[in-house]
Amino acid sequence: MGVLAAAILASSPAHAAMSDWADNQGGRMRLVALAPDAQGHIRAALQIEPAPGWITYWREPGESGIPPQVSPVPDGGVTLTKMGFPVPKPISVGAIQEIGYDAPVTFPLDFRVEGKQPAKLELTAFIGLCKDICIPFQAALSLPLSPTGQSTPHEQALLDAADASLPQATGPDFAVENHGLSADAKTLSLRLTLPETTGEAPLIYVSGPAGYVFFKQANGKRDGKTFATDIAIGKLPKNYDVKGKNWGILVIDGARAMETTLAFE
Repeated sequence: MGVLAAAILASSPAHAAMSDWADNQGGRMRLVALAPDAQGHIRAALQIEPAPGWITYWREPGESGIPPQVSPVPDGGVTLTKMGFPVPKPISVGAIQEIGYDAPVTFPLDFRVEGKQPAKLELTAFIGLCKDICIPFQAALSLPLSPTGQSTPHEQALLDAADASLPQATGPDFAVENHGLSADAKTLSLRLTLPETTGEAPLIYVSGPAGYVFFKQANGKRDGKTFATDIAIGKLPKNYDVKGKNWGILVIDGARAMETTLAFE
């Protein structure tokens, strides 16, 4: 921590912008938050530091694992409006393919004050930490909320870095040009614009119904900045109708990542 940030925290212990660490065999986690702004918006984050050799998970963990969950305490005076997920990596555990993080990761959180500002930001965080075994890790995290407008440079920088780790939105050089699901719902065909003209096939994660993620590619072909591929769609929920649904898609091409939604008419 920088000298200025340390001095601010030392002089204002009642308005600490970080919770205590909650510890577990597989790692630790804590809550970070800035003071509410004039509109009652609270910018925060969940920091997770897996122990060496341990991993934690993306919002859809793959073939096994536990996705992170954040729940404000009932009647706590805030609602969670958004949770961001930094770009993950593929992790192989034997024959099992997982999606997550094997290094410290910070998930941006956005809260909204409902009514009068509460004295504390309180929540329950539930994550999975895995090595040779998987350990569900639940912790109650809280910190006092500073008066509106007060913050510290250290926490601001930490949250800015967390935002910078998120996938970008679509743009002219990185986008889904078209997509289509086969009549038997077994294959999703994609045509993408990628930022580079050469390189290996991008990593693609398609998150369908909650709890489902698809990433096994076939027939991939890169032609300049255009990439076409088919994604194998595994078993969907019984009687699931894709019409009118939106699925998520994350594309990782080299050092860049893009995330958007796929709408099915």
